[in-house]
Amino acid sequence: MTPFSRAVARAAALVAFVFATAAQAAYPERPITLIVPWGAGGGTDATARIIGVLLEKELGQPINVVNRTGGSGVVGHSAIAQANPDGYTIGIVTVEIGMMHWQGLTELNGTSYTPIALVNADPAGVQVAADAPFKTVNELVAAIKANPGKFKASGTGQGGIWHLAIAGMLQDLKVDPTSVPWVPSNGAAPGLQDLVAGGVQIAPVSLPEARSMIDAGKVKSLAVMADAPAALYPNVPTLKAATGSNWSMAAWRGIAAPKNIPAEARDKLVAAIRKIVASKDYTEYMGKQGYGVIYAGPDDFAKFMAKSDTDLGATMKAVGIVK
Repeated sequence: MTPFSRAVARAAALVAFVFATAAQAAYPERPITLIVPWGAGGGTDATARIIGVLLEKELGQPINVVNRTGGSGVVGHSAIAQANPDGYTIGIVTVEIGMMHWQGLTELNGTSYTPIALVNADPAGVQVAADAPFKTVNELVAAIKANPGKFKASGTGQGGIWHLAIAGMLQDLKVDPTSVPWVPSNGAAPGLQDLVAGGVQIAPVSLPEARSMIDAGKVKSLAVMADAPAALYPNVPTLKAATGSNWSMAAWRGIAAPKNIPAEARDKLVAAIRKIVASKDYTEYMGKQGYGVIYAGPDDFAKFMAKSDTDLGATMKAVGIVK
């Protein structure tokens, strides 16, 4: 090869390298769709939309938030998992991904996705009416033991996250989880309304969901099922501090993509979401809503989903709702 030929070859190789590098750095080159498996106006939707706004700034492309509801979360979660794995469709997966397959609704679970990050968790609380005679959660549990079937609870559908929260709590405290009958509702708001009206005696929903009722003096929280007190109500004790139980349960949300997306897309999304969750804009917005901010990267998020799945499955078996 002549010196001229070698120079041409080197130049061609350099051009190829530059173009390959540019192609890799170009992601994203077009808008990204962010799928939300739940309806507009709820906590999952609100979390997704603030992330969408901030992700647009980080990636320089529009983020189109799309609500895909139905099937108790199956429709939206399936849409995320089955999307083209090109990095241009991502979604917000929720705690229900560790519940739906136990109920026979889908075969999806946490391993059906490329985990990007855990971004939020709102632990269950133990709420009772403000005029209830119980001052502590131990007093409530003692009353439940003494009067199985007398105290009812509500705040979600049968087998939903808050149903499992109180069932798991009771089971961990050596109380029959079926001793508190569950009254299905279409969410925390109607469950809390039923609590205030006297139709049920316990609403084991998250503190952000109970916030308006607590602030209005209609409801009081006896404990939070978390490792640390909630920033929203730091005087509400943890379940462990109040009872010694290590049981915890939270509605959580994370960002995920279909399996096998390109490495460059995954890495950019991971870096962007990590930066967003640490940002003042995100933490202040979530704080104003009363939502908990938590971060776990891809590997830790995968482990988190696996543990959540195992814990939820055990509790669902205990209350007889595993198909």
